[in-house]
Amino acid sequence: MEDIKALASSISQIAEEKGISSDIVIDVIEQALSAAYKKDNDRKGENIRAKMDMQTGKVKFWQVFEVVDEDMIYSEEELEELKLKAEETGDAEEGLEKIGEADNEEKKVRFNPKKHIMIEEAKKTESKIQINEEFLVPLKADTDYGRIAAQTAKQVILQRLKEAERNAILEEYKSKEGEVVSGVVQRIEGPNVFFDIGKTLGVLIPAEQISGENYFIGQRLRLYLRSVEATPKGPTIILSRAYPKFISKLFEIEVPEASSGQVEIKSIAREPGFRTKVAVATNEEGIDPIGAMVGQRGTRVMAVINSLSGEKIDIILWSENPEQFISNALSPAKVMEVKVEEKGKATVIVAEDQLSLAIGKGGQNVRLAARLTGWKIDIQVEGGDKPIEPEKSEEAIIESPEPEEAGVEEKPKGEKPKNEKPKTKTKKPKTKKEKSEKTEKENN
Repeated sequence: MEDIKALASSISQIAEEKGISSDIVIDVIEQALSAAYKKDNDRKGENIRAKMDMQTGKVKFWQVFEVVDEDMIYSEEELEELKLKAEETGDAEEGLEKIGEADNEEKKVRFNPKKHIMIEEAKKTESKIQINEEFLVPLKADTDYGRIAAQTAKQVILQRLKEAERNAILEEYKSKEGEVVSGVVQRIEGPNVFFDIGKTLGVLIPAEQISGENYFIGQRLRLYLRSVEATPKGPTIILSRAYPKFISKLFEIEVPEASSGQVEIKSIAREPGFRTKVAVATNEEGIDPIGAMVGQRGTRVMAVINSLSGEKIDIILWSENPEQFISNALSPAKVMEVKVEEKGKATVIVAEDQLSLAIGKGGQNVRLAARLTGWKIDIQVEGGDKPIEPEKSEEAIIESPEPEEAGVEEKPKGEKPKNEKPKTKTKKPKTKKEKSEKTEKENN
């Protein structure tokens, strides 16, 4: 190829642009040259190897043979038997090769003079060669392959470079699964939001989005890299802002004690966009796990809240004692008593004025507490006979505002602004006819 030397000199640039090693680029080019040589010289079915001299740009070619002996070759009887099996599969030729491979405990081959050479023949040229080794036969290296060969090489180079680039991206982002990445909204297609996360795009599907969150082009957000999957079109990277582990990873970024393991996040219960409860603990003396997570004046927890578009976060002290843990989990409600009746079920006694706080709007507080602790929680008012179960809690909600938590105020849905005057109905002024009819009725 006329421009091989120029191509060789630009390998470093290609490797840097694509984020792959120079060796991979060289290997791709050599494979492309082999393909071009085979096509231009009508050597279909042969194993051709190319080697490019990086100093001169010259290319050498070899035909590669595998060295075999009689014990490695199928006999005519064995081939006939394999052929019968292959015909039963409905694909005689392809099936023959596959069955031969499947039944091959000791490596045996169907001798092909284009790919194999007998050990006796190979030793005539190389006396020390062994079976299963490669026997290389030098080929004439043309410097000008012609337009068709050059085009073939170019196409294969582009294809292989694209594959190498995809593999490099796949490996890089596969290693980042479970981590927080920063992304910029590049485009929005229907309900799916595509983020530029560096060398590629990741997608935020509806199931991984925070409820009520709006996205716009150019918006920068933190995201949880949930999974990386290889597809024919390249890696598909699934991002998330709703996954519970996103919370723990954000705290590990903002709270040094959490990233070092001094404070342990035991469990997380989350309703994305609304509220999250995080249970924390520590084994080290002198460390307040809740204080460490909240930070001075709430700076640490506020940084996490801001990354979640204002989602409320409750930091709960974990306890080995299930009664204490359940009581803590129902915060901000004050619990009078917790009765662990049977495995996985507990009844909680609260004062009547704490009922709405214990249950939460739409049963959210008790629902999250149950997920956080792993216990089924029934709420019972002091002196009451019947427990209020989480699934029936909406019927028992007393309308009272929830307190501010973690320095963030969230208005309940439908709540009016404090300074807004209540709306009053106004009557339409009566017409002269209506006034006249009213006067006549009064006179009668």
